[in-house]
Amino acid sequence: MMNDCVRKSWISLCFVFLLITNPVAPAHPSLRESTPYDDFVIREEMIPMRDGVRLYTVIVFPKVSNGSLPILFERTPWDASGKIIANDSTPKLKDMLGDKYIDKDYIYAIQDIRGRCKSEGDFSMYRPLRGRFNKTETDEATDAWDSIEWLLKNVSCNGHVGILGESYGGWLALAALRDPHPAITASVVTHTDADFWKDTFFHWGAFKGLESFEFSICLESNVKSFTDFSYPTRDKYDWMLRQGSVGTNLSPNLDERYEMWKALMKYPNYGPYWRELAADRWFDSPSRIVPTLFVHGLFDQCNINGTPAAYAAMEKHDKKNDKIFFAATPSCHDLYWKNGRELGSLQFGEDTTTRYTEDVLKPFLRKFMHNEELSLSPVTVFDTGMNRWRHFDAWPPEGKTARLYLQPEAGVAFKKPTINKSFTEYISDPAKPIPYAPRPHWGDERDQRWQVEDQRFVHNRPDVLTWVSEPLSEPISVRGPVTAHVFAETTGTDADWVVKFIDVYPDIYRDVDMSGYQLMVSADIFRGRYREDYEEPHPIKPNEVFKYTIPMPHLNHTFKEGHRFMVQIQSTWFPKYDRNPQTYVDSIMFAPDDSYRKQTHRIHHSKKNPTFLEFRID
Repeated sequence: MMNDCVRKSWISLCFVFLLITNPVAPAHPSLRESTPYDDFVIREEMIPMRDGVRLYTVIVFPKVSNGSLPILFERTPWDASGKIIANDSTPKLKDMLGDKYIDKDYIYAIQDIRGRCKSEGDFSMYRPLRGRFNKTETDEATDAWDSIEWLLKNVSCNGHVGILGESYGGWLALAALRDPHPAITASVVTHTDADFWKDTFFHWGAFKGLESFEFSICLESNVKSFTDFSYPTRDKYDWMLRQGSVGTNLSPNLDERYEMWKALMKYPNYGPYWRELAADRWFDSPSRIVPTLFVHGLFDQCNINGTPAAYAAMEKHDKKNDKIFFAATPSCHDLYWKNGRELGSLQFGEDTTTRYTEDVLKPFLRKFMHNEELSLSPVTVFDTGMNRWRHFDAWPPEGKTARLYLQPEAGVAFKKPTINKSFTEYISDPAKPIPYAPRPHWGDERDQRWQVEDQRFVHNRPDVLTWVSEPLSEPISVRGPVTAHVFAETTGTDADWVVKFIDVYPDIYRDVDMSGYQLMVSADIFRGRYREDYEEPHPIKPNEVFKYTIPMPHLNHTFKEGHRFMVQIQSTWFPKYDRNPQTYVDSIMFAPDDSYRKQTHRIHHSKKNPTFLEFRID
């Protein structure tokens, strides 16, 4: 019989062996106590990475799985435990997972990324891939690879892994696809970040100062939770107007913890740092193309350009048109899993979220994760004018290129102006910026729908120019990106140009609330100093006409008979975007107060300098 000394030594050796071969259980209370009525099982694991850092991962199994199910894997900075449990008091998997539930035939795994919430390691917001700006041996791509490798060895499954992600998580999913693990058979990338300078933190040079400030505060103040900034007033328009330049006046609120804010202040121009982070640049020569469904929100107020850009980068490698898919729903960024029947004043006639889930998402996953023989449309997009789904072989679909020209006397038409000299001018005053949405700006749910707000709230402002067509005699469908070609001049040495493409409803409409409604279907902002080069800004020569080519977001919208085209141009969109001082300074982040000056801008619409929108129609 084994004596006490030998027995204790043997127990110690066994314990050491278990520590080596199995991750240590999470050092926190169990996420949820199991009950006899549960139709699922929850495991919490600390998965080791190649450098020894362990990442907290929640794994949820249907009780009847017999090892034949694929894994849906998501990585997030937004608290894995909170995202995967919608209702911890229910014994039903579908109700417990809430929005995360797709079907009973999957194992669900969600992970806190390095340094966030319950995971170990140092957090870096949008951590660059290994290279010039990341000298370590790990990045989001290696962490995804190592996690999948562990899951395959420690979770009974059919060997197929699907990568899911929305917003920040979509960018993380794209990182995993750059050099994909062999087990990844499908990916769903939703409302993703792609190029941060062109979409997330900036828009063609114009800085989303307030949102970037709040985003950095939220994720970098306390890496184990989330933090909101305590404003001294409810109306953020008033507060931001008092701040002056964002770098000078917001930076004192942030200390050494805020690495992303430092990068934003350091790199206001496009350059190597932003190129390294740009996910749509990662797929020039991919080692393998994973079947991927890109999901775009046509009214995404955060990442309106990211998903189409990432889709285009991967779709060009899909030679047989059977691996890369595109879907566009009439959703904003925050509510795409919620009520799909309406957004603001818009009514869609059905629950578009349910329709997308049943007709697009589920069949895609069944085909590539369960090997079911299903026929899928390469492109499924919602027409926000007709309230119906359309299917195409590619996005954007084939169509005739049209040019909608600004006309003298405030009209728009598909014909070039014939007058030799014609322009409309306005005074842009940085001290009186145009709000991007009706005030007050409280940062509540109204901000989620600002892109569908009735644009009549800026009616008759002298610094908002408007051109409108005659009522249409027949429907015209516009599909894909819009490009604004603006011929403009200014008395200053810098300027921002905001262009809005608007559907004007008839003055008398069957839905009284929509009578005369001005629905903004595509709009964007462009910082004038980047007209020649995104990386090397240049002052604008005063009182000279220059052409500004402004990429605008994709749309899929039918302008109905009796509706009218409208184009609006202005120079501020505040406080969504910081104010341009309109006198050239090296960095607008730190523009002195005396550089903010009112200037006169002119928009030309003549034979020689014809301002127009260019788009595809069918």
